[in-house]
Amino acid sequence: MPDPLIDEMLETGGAIEDEVVDEETMTIGAVCKLLQADFPSVSISKIRYLEDQGLIAPERTKGGYRLFTALEVERLRTILRLQRDEFLPLQVIRKELESSTTGAFSVANQAKQVKRAQLQAPAPSRRYAVDELATATGADGELVRALSEYGLIGSGEEGFDETEREVVQTALELSAYGVEPRHLRLFRVAAEREAGLLQQLLMTGLRSRNPERRRESLEALESLAALASHMRHLMLLSELRQMVDG
Repeated sequence: MPDPLIDEMLETGGAIEDEVVDEETMTIGAVCKLLQADFPSVSISKIRYLEDQGLIAPERTKGGYRLFTALEVERLRTILRLQRDEFLPLQVIRKELESSTTGAFSVANQAKQVKRAQLQAPAPSRRYAVDELATATGADGELVRALSEYGLIGSGEEGFDETEREVVQTALELSAYGVEPRHLRLFRVAAEREAGLLQQLLMTGLRSRNPERRRESLEALESLAALASHMRHLMLLSELRQMVDG
């Protein structure tokens, strides 16, 4: 485990600051020790890296030492949690933090924003022929055919859309771990069941001829889809933690 004391000595040139500089701020070493209870791998160098990437901006003393307010610590905790639990890249986390008025928000709200299906926007019109799909993803024809046979993508008679391109790309990356198209069929079945549930809940509004009511139903469908996706992720995360801790 990284040693915050040694790291802070390097940070300050050998002089260790008081951990709590005043009642409202903490040094980088104190913050690191505080966060290690929940994030054992966090280190001062990791915190400095997040600062270099523009995700946090601690105050500085005249001597150049970093000082963290309670809000900055909570922001840092949020970033680390989103990396660990949501597997979000830093650029996505930065974008969402910048759009937040407080700089801190719940994981559920973050997931709803990132995973929200833009169902009201026009569907992408780009279509890929088989050879274009192979060039764009690096997948061979055998993988594409297998994905089509198991119902994960269409037949491609009218080309493949952007979502199907992403399915192929993801399947290719999964194949490096020994995951075959036949294994992925369960995702399609689960998605069909989830979609069926959401359809039951919002069927009347989605079929309404009233533009306003249909718009409201589409917004509700987007939110429900995001919540369902997040719930599925949490259930998977729970199972994986049991597997690791078991």
